[in-house]
Amino acid sequence: MIAARQFLAAIALAGATFAATPALADAITLDGSKVGTSYTLNYNGFSDGTTIDGLTAQTTFTLTGVTGTSYTFSYSVKNTTSDPVDSRVSSFGFNTDPNISSASSTGAFAYTTLNSTYPNGIGQIDVCFKDANTGSCAGGGNGGLVDGVSGSGTMSLNFSKPITSLTLSDFFVRYQSVAGAGNVTSASGAGSLTSTGGSTSGGTPVPEPDMLALLGAGLVAGALLRRRKAPAFA
Repeated sequence: MIAARQFLAAIALAGATFAATPALADAITLDGSKVGTSYTLNYNGFSDGTTIDGLTAQTTFTLTGVTGTSYTFSYSVKNTTSDPVDSRVSSFGFNTDPNISSASSTGAFAYTTLNSTYPNGIGQIDVCFKDANTGSCAGGGNGGLVDGVSGSGTMSLNFSKPITSLTLSDFFVRYQSVAGAGNVTSASGAGSLTSTGGSTSGGTPVPEPDMLALLGAGLVAGALLRRRKAPAFA
């Protein structure tokens, strides 16, 4: 009995620890209540299905305004690529739900393209923001951000009809002028949501697999205790 109680106490303590730090799903749902909230994502780097160590970037998006048919943001992008790799971040992009009808931007990535293909097996994305006035999200031009450099600006996503909420997902960046990674000269990166801040906690909490296992173990232990307490009948 004592051992069972100690087991349950350990489960409760571990469960409280996991519940205090939920994982964040890599999709962001926004509405007017999220104005002022910032979302930071970190990106890896890959080419032809192979991850390139040291090829990384970071973005932060802050919702600055909402109307019936428009969502506006400030953004910052940093090329965090580290030695021995060098690169230039030339664009970032994502998918939207519902689909946008137009977009605009200012600052370091002042050009936009809708419904274009992102390289390295990603396929079509809804919108990308670029350093150059090219016809696609694949790249071009000689601008962008080299190692250690940050850029910022604003962006606006516009819709043909009024919407009550907006979901952003599938975040990507494009690397060009890659050096120090063998024969790779360009690559892409997928973003993971790492933190939120501002007026709300942000993000979408999802259960950790370990937390689910702990809850299951707790239910089993509780059932065993109930069985041991049940009186025996002749």
